[in-house]
Amino acid sequence: MAINKLHDEFKTLDMSVGWEVPAGYPEGIKQKILSGALDENARTGSRTRLLKFDPGVFTIAPFVHTYWEEVFLVTGDLTVGNNEKGEGGESFKPFTYACRPPGAFHGPFKSETGCILLEVHYFDPA
Repeated sequence: MAINKLHDEFKTLDMSVGWEVPAGYPEGIKQKILSGALDENARTGSRTRLLKFDPGVFTIAPFVHTYWEEVFLVTGDLTVGNNEKGEGGESFKPFTYACRPPGAFHGPFKSETGCILLEVHYFDPA
């Protein structure tokens, strides 16, 4: 399996540009792709992204996808397992990590103060 990422040395990221709402996410959650691309239909590729939650934003249903996902909470707070009103769940602080195989249900998610996650997504080698 070929890795679709470029050699990219340390550089300062401009955190004020390049953010977009991923398909199926509420407006207060935005991604910034750092490297690579993921083709979910062809089940190929890999990507590294930042995912940013605005304060008070939450999702209402669990997520499940066909790729591996590694998530590191960089800043802020993240609650996992809230209900459709954004209530309840287990809260996590920075420097927590999750690794999820394809098909694992996870979430919903919310952030009281806002947060930034570093995520790596990839498919199993063919």
